Amino acid sequence: MLLFADTAFLLLLALALDALIGDPRRLWAAVPHPVVLIGKVIEIADQDFNDPAASPRARKIYGAVFLASLVACSLLVGVLIEVILRALPFGEIGVAVIAAIFIAQKSLYEHVAAVRDGLLEDGLAGGRRAVAMIVGRDPQQLDEAGVARAAIESCAENAADGVTAPAFWFLLFGLPGLIAYKAVNTADSMVGHRTERHEAFGWASARFDDLVNWPAARLCGLAMAVTAPLNGRSLQESLAVMRRDAPKHRSPNAGWPEAAMAAVLGLALAGPRAYPGYTVDDPFMNEGGRREATAGDISRALKVFRQAMVLQAVAVAAIALVPLFL
Repeated sequence: MLLFADTAFLLLLALALDALIGDPRRLWAAVPHPVVLIGKVIEIADQDFNDPAASPRARKIYGAVFLASLVACSLLVGVLIEVILRALPFGEIGVAVIAAIFIAQKSLYEHVAAVRDGLLEDGLAGGRRAVAMIVGRDPQQLDEAGVARAAIESCAENAADGVTAPAFWFLLFGLPGLIAYKAVNTADSMVGHRTERHEAFGWASARFDDLVNWPAARLCGLAMAVTAPLNGRSLQESLAVMRRDAPKHRSPNAGWPEAAMAAVLGLALAGPRAYPGYTVDDPFMNEGGRREATAGDISRALKVFRQAMVLQAVAVAAIALVPLFL
């Protein structure tokens, strides 16, 4: 329990560092971000082992073997880094700094806020340019309401896999768990697509990412739903909408924070969407809500995001303080 509380304290420090500093652009312009390095490894594997001439079964096996190797190497790197840092004077602070690098509170906030600012300053064209940086759908097929909804949905979904999930796995397993999670999540974002090239090779990455994001998506959705009274909405209704609509989403995880966000804002999110080369005809989250989202709704979503992240930090702080009451 003492070790768990110690990890919770380091997580709290990491969350604070990320919220205040985020990703320093000058630093990552000079040296590659660790996630970029992980992406390079995945890119090489995709080129070398994802042979289009191989059978789908063989490509699925190659993808699974690659993912297992990636996770094993990530765990090993995490163990080595944490053991070395904890052996140094004040090395625990280094552990928190490394953890902060893999958490994306401030960068997510800034990217979503950029969409709002783009809409306000340059209309639809500005919103489309900014939203193209954070979503995979075709921005040219989005009107202003579609741009705003896309930004809000990205805020909700990425709060779960960009903040809550890294924090969750760090709390359980320290840096090894955190780095391994980020490797899996990066692999899913790069090869876990249902395209001709990646459907077989990326199958294991997509399924394993679903598994490791399962608890965090529900915890994040719960944190967002709990903010309902702070935003003039009913907590009971927000929880009911989340439980009812989350399973409708094509993703087993994204629906939980998206449905909670939709309920708290009184918006209808998700629904039919156009991606480059294909469209999806998904049901709406909170279908009875307003569909004409605006730049102002993006500001409201960012407020919910901040509140949910504060609630999560309070929960981590409570875990860190448990030894004081034993």
